[in-house]
Amino acid sequence: MKSSKPRFSDLLNAALVVLGAAILTASLASGTLAIQSNGSQKQNVRPSAPQALSSSSDEGEKNVEQTSFAYEFTQPQFHIRHIVIEHDALGAGKITFERLHEEVAIVEPVSLSKAALTRISSLWETARFLESDTNYQSDKQFPHLGTIRLKMARGERNRIAEFNWTNNATVAALVAEYRRVADQAIFIFDISVARANQPLNAPKLLERLELLMRRDGISDPEQLVPLLRDLSTDEHIPLIARHHADRLLKKIKK
Repeated sequence: MKSSKPRFSDLLNAALVVLGAAILTASLASGTLAIQSNGSQKQNVRPSAPQALSSSSDEGEKNVEQTSFAYEFTQPQFHIRHIVIEHDALGAGKITFERLHEEVAIVEPVSLSKAALTRISSLWETARFLESDTNYQSDKQFPHLGTIRLKMARGERNRIAEFNWTNNATVAALVAEYRRVADQAIFIFDISVARANQPLNAPKLLERLELLMRRDGISDPEQLVPLLRDLSTDEHIPLIARHHADRLLKKIKK
């Protein structure tokens, strides 16, 4: 029996089928690559958002770091004749003060409590200190009460205002806040010296502290709780001072 040879037409049809399958496979592969490529582009766009947020956050932190505040009081005849309080937007800073007949200035760290910082920051903002050119000096002069300077700086902008008496309620309240900060810081320094070198001065210092507290003359009595607790058990100071510290603790806790 003779074997039949494939016809040319059959070979041509088979070749077309193979070619068609190859084209279809290539098309599907190309489509898959296109989908993968589009997906990867979407993924590359999203990470940029957190970078923008981080940049904004860094800028805000930079503005906070560049903001500073200062209060200065000068009256050469007063017992505390010169006071300078400097702090940043977070309330961290220092106090420098000089006593009458003493040439060496005392420098101590200051950390405003959260409550005190909130009050002080609010007063600065209410006064719009940097944006304003208001003259805070009242018509009447009271130089015997001392000269006050307020300073605020933010970035390249800064302003200093000087007066000896003001009728501006917001600025007067701001000055009063800084006076409380100063009196509290000076008490802390004085009582630390008394505990170390002059324990007999402790009763008098605690009497002065109580007087200031009655007059609302302390920036934040809560900040003094750890110190008063230590004083109430410190056997290096007189018993009357320890009892006084304990009484002040109870008043603060009420």
